[in-house]
Amino acid sequence: MVSAIRRRAPGLLLLGLLALAWEGASQVRLVDPFFLPSLSKVMARLLAQLADGRLVIAVGSSLLRGVVGYALAASLGVVLGAIAGRHVSLYYLIEPLVELLRPLPAPAILPVAILFLGIDSAMKVFVIAFACFFPILLNTIEGVRGVPPALIETALNLGVGRFRLFTGVLLPAASPAIFTGLRVAISLMLILVVVSEMVAGNSGIGFLILDAERSFRVADMYAYIATLAALGYLLNRAFIAVDQRVLGWYHRMNRLAPR
Repeated sequence: MVSAIRRRAPGLLLLGLLALAWEGASQVRLVDPFFLPSLSKVMARLLAQLADGRLVIAVGSSLLRGVVGYALAASLGVVLGAIAGRHVSLYYLIEPLVELLRPLPAPAILPVAILFLGIDSAMKVFVIAFACFFPILLNTIEGVRGVPPALIETALNLGVGRFRLFTGVLLPAASPAIFTGLRVAISLMLILVVVSEMVAGNSGIGFLILDAERSFRVADMYAYIATLAALGYLLNRAFIAVDQRVLGWYHRMNRLAPR
């Protein structure tokens, strides 16, 4: 714990200096306070928004949409990626479609999603799942392809069935690559939650940010953005904690391996 704090001390110091610079620039009017309210005013508005409960409800709504879309993408991406990584015929079947859709910016499909699903949560969940699916799929395929053939042959020679081969050999061996895709998808999830709520929505943190900007409630806008930044940080830290727990064996092996 102490060593972790020491490692992060320079970064925390930098954040503190930036916070002081923000407060000072606003107080001495180096920047127009209308465009950049003081940090103390933004924090006061943040605490007020938390106290009345509106911000908590908005964050909860956004998180629910994001988690559902992310879970759908993860489930489909890992299963399809594992099968495609193992069976070349399936990979070449889906590869043209994947490479056609993968570079497509997810916001570009928002009009289509709105046309078919309306502006409610179903549309947002679909767009989030669409964006998160491809990094998970591709990393899973590469991870499964990278499993040593000797490991697979040994499992088959020991009489391991197909299902057990996937769940007990391929997925654990490919899990470092899979977790890389899952971590990339978390950032995409948060981005698409906000974008979809800004484009079409009347709830969620994205809607609150845009509504505050349109109403010239600039301090509130910064307070919502700060909330979003904190949410992204907490999600990333939570994922790292899960990663360390699930892939502890992999990280220990890499630390012990000669470099």
